[in-house]
Amino acid sequence: MHSSITPPRQVKIGDAAVFAGTTPRAIRHYHEIGLLPEPARGGDGRRRYGYDDVIRLLWIRKMAAVGISLDDMRAAFDEARDIEEILSRLEETLAVREAEIERQRAAVHHLQAVGHPLGLLSELVTDRLSHLPPGSLRASDLDALLVTERVFGPLGAAIQAGVFIVLATHPDLRAEDDRLDRAEAALDDGVDTHDPRVEELAIQRCAQQRALEQAIEAAGLDAAEERLFETYDADLKGEEDTRMSAFEAITKMPYDFSPARMRCMELTARLLADAH
Repeated sequence: MHSSITPPRQVKIGDAAVFAGTTPRAIRHYHEIGLLPEPARGGDGRRRYGYDDVIRLLWIRKMAAVGISLDDMRAAFDEARDIEEILSRLEETLAVREAEIERQRAAVHHLQAVGHPLGLLSELVTDRLSHLPPGSLRASDLDALLVTERVFGPLGAAIQAGVFIVLATHPDLRAEDDRLDRAEAALDDGVDTHDPRVEELAIQRCAQQRALEQAIEAAGLDAAEERLFETYDADLKGEEDTRMSAFEAITKMPYDFSPARMRCMELTARLLADAH
């Protein structure tokens, strides 16, 4: 009577992947990083996976579902690190992720309430502009607020919002602002830096800025700005790492201004400083 030993049943990588609920590509990655020992290949050159291999795959999938990283899985299998330590760090990571999800959820609610794209700006800015009728702000106004928020933070953008409130409610100031914008853009058309128009425009822009400041004061918006400083400045200290200086902004933004236009801006800033 002859006895025979039945070899343990082994499956191909595709079948192992289907059973474990993963993909052959993922299994190959587990081999590459040493998380799953690579089994011997059969006579046809293909890997064959046994019972222990599939069990290990199932545990890997369970740990992945919990959120344990691949590196921590490897350490857990090798017993090189206490599983309690791994779980403690995972809990901390999940807490951070949960806080970020809550922040994103609040941002979505804000966007739903305010509308796109204004709602993408900080709540500090949108609160200040909330009394304006829909359509009062131009796309270019929102672009400017976006840049200011990036450079000076939400508080700086909220203060700048006062300018756009005035422009939205004073057609004469808006018309003059548009005229100056067109004239300044014309400086990019090969105008020499010493062209008399450069200095003339700087003087006119300075006068426009002074008129805007007077309109802001007349509307009581300057008092609102003071309250912003008092109420929110301390609360926005966490924003400091997202801000940059005005000089940094000029060097990082892809401005395409001519030397004449840049000189006009410099002269305007100097005149405004002298006026104050």
